Amino acid sequence: MDAVTNPEAADQHSHLVQPQAMEWQKTRFPGCEAKTLLFDRSTGLMTALMRFAPGSVLPDHEHVGIEQSYVIEGALVDKEGPARGIACKAGEFIWREAGSRHAAWCPDGALILAIFQVPNKFFEADGRVVDASGQDWDEAWGHTAAQRAPGA
Repeated sequence: MDAVTNPEAADQHSHLVQPQAMEWQKTRFPGCEAKTLLFDRSTGLMTALMRFAPGSVLPDHEHVGIEQSYVIEGALVDKEGPARGIACKAGEFIWREAGSRHAAWCPDGALILAIFQVPNKFFEADGRVVDASGQDWDEAWGHTAAQRAPGA
């Protein structure tokens, strides 16, 4: 599992991550940066600190598994989709069901702790379906479908 951990502070079961020592990584979405705290490449499970500049937008995407977000600063607002206008503000928590689809934005910026069971599907204007890094979603994450199937 990927993350910056302190090997002296970790045993076989506990992995201390020190975000204050990590650099913010730019994403392909303007104004959005992340510090990945946990990433399991086999399942797609990810926990990240996400920082959004004022006015930044996460375009049309679907949550393949449950998404959980705790807003530390600012607000995360549904820009498009069935919950348009719902705002999760500092100190609040929102979770989204698997299969939910929307676009989100941070009008005044935000700092969010986000947990994803499986990477989101982003819908490109040209019809492609990709993950947050721009890779074809099915090629990168199609193997996770068996994990989500009933009875799996």
